[in-house]
Amino acid sequence: MNFIRRRRSALIKLSVTLCTFWLFLAFTISYRSSGLVGQSEKAWLNEPPPSPMTELEQKKNVDHIQQQMIESISSKLTQSSSSPAKIKQSRVVTFNLKKQQIQKMRKKPQLGGESMQKNVIDVPQSLLHIEAVDIYSYSPDMPGENGTAVVIKKEDLPPKERALYDVGWQKNAFNQYVSDRISIHRKLPKVPDASCYKKQYNDNLPKTSVIICFHNEAWSVLLRTVHSVLSRSPANLLQEIILVDDFSDAEHLKNQLDVYMDRLGIVKIIRLQKREGLIRARLSGAAVAIGPVLTFLDSHCECLEGWLPPLLSRIKENWSNVVCPVIDVIDDDTFKYHCGKSWTTNVGGFDWNLQFNWHPIPERVRKSRGDPTAPVESPTMAGGLFSIDKQYFEHLGTYDPGFDIWGGENLELSFKVWMCGGKLEIVPCSHVGHIFRKRSPYKWRPGVNVVKRNTIRLAEVWLDDYKKYYYERINFNLGDFGDVSDRIALRQQLNCSSFEWYIKNVYPELFVPGNSIAKGEIRCMGQNKRHCLDFASGRKEYNKPISMYPCHGEGGNQYWMLSPTGEIRRDESCVDYAGQKVFLSGCHGLKGNQEWKYNFKDKTLTHVISGLCLEMNRDATGVIMASCDSQNLNQQWTFGEVFVTSTAATMNNSMIPNAHLLIYYYVYLLLHCYAGFIYREPCISIEDCSFGGVCEYYICRYTSINALF
Repeated sequence: MNFIRRRRSALIKLSVTLCTFWLFLAFTISYRSSGLVGQSEKAWLNEPPPSPMTELEQKKNVDHIQQQMIESISSKLTQSSSSPAKIKQSRVVTFNLKKQQIQKMRKKPQLGGESMQKNVIDVPQSLLHIEAVDIYSYSPDMPGENGTAVVIKKEDLPPKERALYDVGWQKNAFNQYVSDRISIHRKLPKVPDASCYKKQYNDNLPKTSVIICFHNEAWSVLLRTVHSVLSRSPANLLQEIILVDDFSDAEHLKNQLDVYMDRLGIVKIIRLQKREGLIRARLSGAAVAIGPVLTFLDSHCECLEGWLPPLLSRIKENWSNVVCPVIDVIDDDTFKYHCGKSWTTNVGGFDWNLQFNWHPIPERVRKSRGDPTAPVESPTMAGGLFSIDKQYFEHLGTYDPGFDIWGGENLELSFKVWMCGGKLEIVPCSHVGHIFRKRSPYKWRPGVNVVKRNTIRLAEVWLDDYKKYYYERINFNLGDFGDVSDRIALRQQLNCSSFEWYIKNVYPELFVPGNSIAKGEIRCMGQNKRHCLDFASGRKEYNKPISMYPCHGEGGNQYWMLSPTGEIRRDESCVDYAGQKVFLSGCHGLKGNQEWKYNFKDKTLTHVISGLCLEMNRDATGVIMASCDSQNLNQQWTFGEVFVTSTAATMNNSMIPNAHLLIYYYVYLLLHCYAGFIYREPCISIEDCSFGGVCEYYICRYTSINALF
């Protein structure tokens, strides 16, 4: 037994060493080839380099633009004070779904597409959002240039500035104080993959309407989003930018925004008359868009140069291609732009809480890809940034009109695209940065869990029999989710495939709970049997100690699965022990620190490599690993439900063996272990039946199993 463990440990160490060497080699090659990016950039963009201007010419040009802008803005402000409705008729619309207004909004803007002006706009003091900070001009010496971090220490600020710093975080859940000191025209890093600059795209790509929804967005962040689209999109591909104001009450997003955007010409503003939420706000923008392709962006993004042609090219090839850019991270504190390379591209997935997650490109897909910058199929999308043919979006029935505010719409569209004949892709040569906030700064009406309601509607329409795995997580507490008959009829009308087809053909890597041997809560027998293993969901919680909490019977953070290979899972996460704390980490499938053995007789959970047992600590707040003691109630655990695999007979916790079962076990071993299943250490005796036996499934040893091999 010790020999097997030493051999397993040596293999793991060897694997880690090889992986480390491979990563170092890949980084070295990538770093040496990064110089090619600058050499081939202009060939990719097909734009001549701008002629250099002398310092005097630059000053004259800026002064001229500034004088024009002052006169124009002064005129607009005068008009707005006497006749505010006049501005609203030209660019700003109060939105409701009436045909007359939709037709009115579909008129072409005065400036757009090939006639779009990409000027740096200088604004008079009356429109400055933060006084004494000129975010409207551009200089290579300004903070945050080339996507670098801007670090401001709060403790070094005077009291007044410190108050502004705190208010910015409170209102936006990102560092507005830093954003307000970065130019809205700042330059960003180049796409790091040199091969992207060599790609050629069709000259006749479709135009797109870019739809950006916002609610009380910070002024500098919203403007930076708009200008990054304007300055980094080919003029002939940008039909319009539609800003959908979801009932903001911030003063800077009213007349000040109207006047500023009216100067750009290509920007429309839609004003919603009540708080609608992201889903209906997007549908409002899509309803008035005139471009053949819809591109949805969040209001806190920045686009890299060349972001748009790769997306539109895929839709040009097939109208049912729904495409997403690589979503880079803009740090919520320093606004540093982190640009990912193609070999680090992730694809979308989900767990059985029906929550979106990211994971690496599967090995089966990676092996078949010759070009690492080629579009990669993704089972799901995050939902905030993507392009879709407008007619195809309508053909699919857009979003479920029964969805409220936000939540679940990204998975609904993902399932619908794949199951109804389309394809969802991530395009590595298209990069858009996004500020990922750690909390939502918005408040919604209390008493309604809109995400849960939306997700139940999604499950009812698209998951078929697999919906039970989600319902187990919410203890089958469905509540009133409304009528979904029209959405079921739409699915039938589109002749969509089954969800089982989706899992087998699109997302075979998904762990299906039906393969579990036990699942539900893991309850400790100590301290009156009142405490269960508990851990918050989400990768941001990885590496934190697992805790104990009073059992509530609602699933959620207390829902676990025991896999046939000895993993205690929460979907793609596994309970891990590396010698100090017991924590949750991504499942790696290598057993090792994530392999556990459950003994049905004494109800212990043994960590296979260390030989220690899981034990609730004395104050029932967490767990420790200790020498196994079958009499210690704090080491005894029960699962909510216990199963065996489809290839084994049904058994309960007593596990009373009989001759028929033993014969079945031996036949199973002969058929499956010889067929190439991994040999694992068998149980010691028939009384020691556990889910840690030979091969992949539940097998017990009654006599010398070695004789069978």
